[in-house]
Amino acid sequence: MNRRYALGLSATAMILVVAFPNRSFSQAKSLKERLIGTWIYESSKATREDGSAVERPKLQGAATYTAEGRFHFITVRSDAPKYASGDSARPSPEEAMVIASGVVAYTGTYTVDESTKTIHVSIETSSFPNLVGAANQRRIVTSITDDELKFTNPRTPAGITLELVFKRAK
Repeated sequence: MNRRYALGLSATAMILVVAFPNRSFSQAKSLKERLIGTWIYESSKATREDGSAVERPKLQGAATYTAEGRFHFITVRSDAPKYASGDSARPSPEEAMVIASGVVAYTGTYTVDESTKTIHVSIETSSFPNLVGAANQRRIVTSITDDELKFTNPRTPAGITLELVFKRAK
């Protein structure tokens, strides 16, 4: 190959990289980079160890993952009744029980194992006190696109496997 021709090819390749930096020359985003942001709860499916389904209440919620390794997760019943008193500090015992049993919220830190597509969370605060201090809780990412996140919580404290679906917040 003639030297002038080889230099011309090198210059052309450099121009392509500079002009089109986000094309196939760049690497794909990591799972952690794709995870960062806020995701709106879409649906979930719960299964017992024997494979039987667990009925789930109507829920709404969100999960957020930051670049710094912090996260929050919350789901609440969307069909919870309003307090008869109208005062958030004075629910009836029955109203309080419905609300308390219909909220799951926790926050803490997370890391991502790219090779196993697993999110490892360490819970610092939670609406369920038994989770506080729980380290290395696993969430296995089964699918992630720009607009949708699916992951499995392989074993909750109740021995249930949860499959959750989220849509990216716009």
